[in-house]
Amino acid sequence: MRVLWFLIQPLFISGRAPWPYSIKRSLLRLFGARIGKGVIIKPKVRIKYPWKLRIGDHAWIGESVWIDNLDDVTIGDHCCISQGAYLLCGNHDYTKPAFDLITRPIQIEDGAWIGAMSIVGPGAKLETESVLAAGSVGLGTLEARMVHQGNPAKPVRERQIKP
Repeated sequence: MRVLWFLIQPLFISGRAPWPYSIKRSLLRLFGARIGKGVIIKPKVRIKYPWKLRIGDHAWIGESVWIDNLDDVTIGDHCCISQGAYLLCGNHDYTKPAFDLITRPIQIEDGAWIGAMSIVGPGAKLETESVLAAGSVGLGTLEARMVHQGNPAKPVRERQIKP
């Protein structure tokens, strides 16, 4: 299944061709991803293992997003993963001679927004309606309804959502 995915992904998911979102959602589901309704997946998106991916309803995955999901990645309803964002579930243990692989899941709760060119690290949790500002690095838990910025990202202000 892994080999087949690595053949299919460049043609339909990570390529530049603007395939209909319905085809992308169907292919991801075929490979074990749990994809909600109305999900938008822009061109040049890379997904390591679709069988470790869950995306809720009406989420948006921007152009050139890389979901390097060596572990589970859960993206809630109405989330936005902006262009060029990198979701990284794995790293290596630099204290071990063999640099053993360490993986941890990423959880992005409903209404969260990951800004352009941001990095979300292993084990990160973006709570409901939190924001990771463009170019920031999200590690640990990012508080609900707060805007987080920097490296590592820290809360800088409350998120105000206008009706």
